[in-house]
Amino acid sequence: MSKNLVIVESPAKAKTIQKYLGKDFEVKSSFGHIRDLPKKGMGIDLETFSPDYEVSADKKKLVTELKSAVKKAEIVWLASDEDREGEAIAWHLADELKLKPENRKRIVFHEITKNAILKAIENPRDIDQNLVNAQQARRVLDRIVGFEMSPVLWKKVKPGLSAGRVQSVAVRLVVEREKEIRVFTPKASFKLDGIFLNSGDQEIAAKLKKDFEKEDEAEKFLEKAKTTEFKVLNVETKPGTRTASAPFTTSTLQQEASSRLGYNVTNTMRLAQRLYEEGYITYMRTDSVNLSQEAIEGSKKQIVSEYGAAYSSPRNYTTKSASAQEAHEAIRPTDFAVKSIGDAQLNKLYQLIYRRTLASQMANAKIEKTVIEIGNPVLPQNFEAQGEVIIFDGFLKAYGIVKTEEEDEENNEKLLPKVKVGEILSYKTINATEKFTRPSARYTEAGLVRKLEELGIGRPSTYAPTIQTIQNREYVDKREIEPQTREVVKMTLVKDKIKKVILDEKFGGDKNKFVPTDIGEVVNDFLIDHFKEILDYGFTARVEESFDEIANGEQKWKEMMIDFYSKFHPRIADVEENADRANGDRLLGIDPKTGKNVHARIGRFGAMIQIGETEDEEKPTFASLMSGQNIATISLEDALELFKLPFDLKDFEDQTVSVGVGRFGPYVKWGETYISIPKGEDPLSVDQNRAEEIIGEKKKADAPIATYKGEPVTKGTGRFGPFIKYQSIFVNVPKKYDFDNLSQSDINELIDAKLEKEANRYIQQWEKEKISLENGRWGPFIKFGKAMFKIPKKKDDTKYDAEDLKEISLDEVKKWITDQDPKAFAEKKKPAAKKTTTTKKLPAAKKTVAKKK
Repeated sequence: MSKNLVIVESPAKAKTIQKYLGKDFEVKSSFGHIRDLPKKGMGIDLETFSPDYEVSADKKKLVTELKSAVKKAEIVWLASDEDREGEAIAWHLADELKLKPENRKRIVFHEITKNAILKAIENPRDIDQNLVNAQQARRVLDRIVGFEMSPVLWKKVKPGLSAGRVQSVAVRLVVEREKEIRVFTPKASFKLDGIFLNSGDQEIAAKLKKDFEKEDEAEKFLEKAKTTEFKVLNVETKPGTRTASAPFTTSTLQQEASSRLGYNVTNTMRLAQRLYEEGYITYMRTDSVNLSQEAIEGSKKQIVSEYGAAYSSPRNYTTKSASAQEAHEAIRPTDFAVKSIGDAQLNKLYQLIYRRTLASQMANAKIEKTVIEIGNPVLPQNFEAQGEVIIFDGFLKAYGIVKTEEEDEENNEKLLPKVKVGEILSYKTINATEKFTRPSARYTEAGLVRKLEELGIGRPSTYAPTIQTIQNREYVDKREIEPQTREVVKMTLVKDKIKKVILDEKFGGDKNKFVPTDIGEVVNDFLIDHFKEILDYGFTARVEESFDEIANGEQKWKEMMIDFYSKFHPRIADVEENADRANGDRLLGIDPKTGKNVHARIGRFGAMIQIGETEDEEKPTFASLMSGQNIATISLEDALELFKLPFDLKDFEDQTVSVGVGRFGPYVKWGETYISIPKGEDPLSVDQNRAEEIIGEKKKADAPIATYKGEPVTKGTGRFGPFIKYQSIFVNVPKKYDFDNLSQSDINELIDAKLEKEANRYIQQWEKEKISLENGRWGPFIKFGKAMFKIPKKKDDTKYDAEDLKEISLDEVKKWITDQDPKAFAEKKKPAAKKTTTTKKLPAAKKTVAKKK
């Protein structure tokens, strides 16, 4: 056994580090935190704010293995990440594994390279308790906020909701932006642009320096321009520079990967984690733009060899953020000699990081700006043409936006021809186009990260999980907003004639931007009404500053908690006791048929329209909102249309046909089959012919494409991609097959492989107990219901193989499950207790079942 045990938090990281250390070192992974606050209950003593940490059921076996490894090692090196979360992981390991200070060493590095690892081992330190306390403060405060505010939402809004210190502020940003867009009133103006010709018939595109508010003003200008002699009034050429951006921080990497690669924040962080763990880049959670001297020298060497000495301009950057940890480095390649890597998806992100880092150490780009003023003293305004020429590309050589050939051609058109002051120009066309002002844009993922960072809310490690959480909670989504259409006026002056046309312009449409859901808006408004201080941007930023002070040893974390909770808890109690229920109720008007009020509000199953009042003698009627509609903006007319659904059509092929809207959107129901109506199609427009078309398309899609042993085989596309279905078995179709043109031999091959895999899947199976021993990708495992459990080692510390497991009894397997989850079988007994009760009270049992349905 090795004298030294190194514990890191991920198996990929362990694998990379093991390569750099000799036989005297064994590297093991803790798979993240080995313990945390309990999943059930708050797990915090609210008098002392002491957390009650526990080892989760799925980590107990791992902890036992680590304890065994610790006994055999002389020194344990805790090598988790260098941020607060990593420090807390090291502290939990030291505490749970009962590591003595003399036998443990804490090492940190921000890149997984041989030099960095060996240097870290030469310079160990002890666990930094201030960093641990900062992590504990965040964890405990966020748990308290979530656990105390969420039940208030359950009681006052709707069961199953949640609130959180950072997530609720992120939702607030999205909601407030949407409200801005709703109340925004667009203003029209007329923008003029023209194409002028010099004596050599070279074109100069120019724009009028001032817009006109009214159509008649723009028209008068065009009338005057008809007979005006245009001249070059001024030509100004100025030298300019473009400066490279700083190397990446977590936030700027997320933003740039979104705009350049189209990656969402979660995907960017997943790929960056892999690049870090495989040794290609430095640590990916950082708010520093600092580069080490080694990195500056490494990039200089690469720049000089690849581009020449003129392109090198070494420099260091400092961040404007007061909370940034300058001891850390920006995200950069660990070795500038590695220009690309094999994995295509990883390489895209690596190339972005590689080029950004090189560019940050390169010379500024030198440009020449030319401005030509065109006009005549008789006109109230002059035209201006702007052009730009790159004299020296500098950093753009490494980081310039890659353009298509078409874009390059467009750029060439922007180069201005040589002209002299006083030169006569003729106009080719002058356009006056009506343009409307636009509201602020909805947030993209990258835009929301930028705003959170700007406000000082959250830290590098929190952006991705926060954005994922608000989507998982269904407070925001990225649904497509259908554009509206409006008329715009365009006037064109060509050959002394003015032509006026009315054009249709689409506006207000959006894709892949955050839009609040109805429940997101209702929850946000409720929290702002009753917990304004928690959702205040300044408060949330000040809490982050307090965490920073704890990390620096300037504040005690429990004192911060006492101060926070003394103000927070009384507010919770007051709201729970005195606040009214919130459902976003909006009175739309009166139903002309019944004379009853029409409301839009949140109901038990989401946003809905209600005709009538709950206290009326006759019960109210309800209708669900369709996708794209929301309670804040739906009109009375659109609301009443919803009550036309569902409606029946004529039978088709001896089965009933109806059209309706369900939780998954509009549908045609044919017999017992629900068929989704295509996206964007109004269900009220579906008539008999269209319904039969939709049914026909479904029948065609579900028709067997082949047979296997006399049984039909169908195909489809699901959440995991294309598949074929044989009996009740779904078989994924890999990319190497042409899914649209599967041959019989392809189908036989796919089903044969699946059946063989299924045959080899079970080692032993106890169907009644829902327990099985199965072969998995990484070896045998236990499956109990939907849960999976590890198989322990034998007494001689060797692993069981499939042959050994064929002889294992059910009782032994149950013991293995109980060792990992003591409550596994205790929870299974609960339904039996309910059954006894239902036998005694049959009517009540029936009522309960009906409600569940």
